[in-house]
Amino acid sequence: MTRIVVLISGNGSNLQALLDQSDAGQLGGEIVAVISNKADAHGLARAKAAGVATQVVANVDYADRATFDTALIQAIDEYQANLVVLAGFMRILTPEFVRHYQNRLLNIHPSLLPRYQGLHTHQKAIDAKDEEHGCSVHFVTEELDGGPVILQARVPVFEDDDAASLAERVQVQEHAIYPLTVRWFCDGRAVMQQGKAYLDGALLPTQGYAQE
Repeated sequence: MTRIVVLISGNGSNLQALLDQSDAGQLGGEIVAVISNKADAHGLARAKAAGVATQVVANVDYADRATFDTALIQAIDEYQANLVVLAGFMRILTPEFVRHYQNRLLNIHPSLLPRYQGLHTHQKAIDAKDEEHGCSVHFVTEELDGGPVILQARVPVFEDDDAASLAERVQVQEHAIYPLTVRWFCDGRAVMQQGKAYLDGALLPTQGYAQE
């Protein structure tokens, strides 16, 4: 059974989607712990309600990113995690952290990567007058939001959208595709080898597999 540790910083809505699928026996692995860098993150309450172990490793307690990431690695490794899932974890990870969990570190990003890496993706899509927007699940590499994409979901952008309404529509898709991708990993279907993502042994295109 794949042992999963989820990292969060806030509300934890994607975490809840993962917990729900785990409770239904559909995740393919076990969420053994939820770790937050913020003590007041609501996601911690979600985890506790689901009977999952929680821990806070607060970045404000550490002098720099390197010492924080070292402490975070120690916390994760205590749970013997096979997979680390970033679910709204608002920290830029050091290369050392990423290398430590190479090929077993997943993130979900609210854009159709490689477009709009970083923050404020919904507003960027609106400003660019994009006709579609979405989200991407990808393996994490040392390049910020630059790892190979496994799965994407697309949504239309409407003329009267603002960042909040577009974010809400994208989030519905996030909650659908993140648990599915985690299941693919746990089942051995989604893997990263030599910096590239594969599904069922087939090399995925740059944008991953698109779920309309």
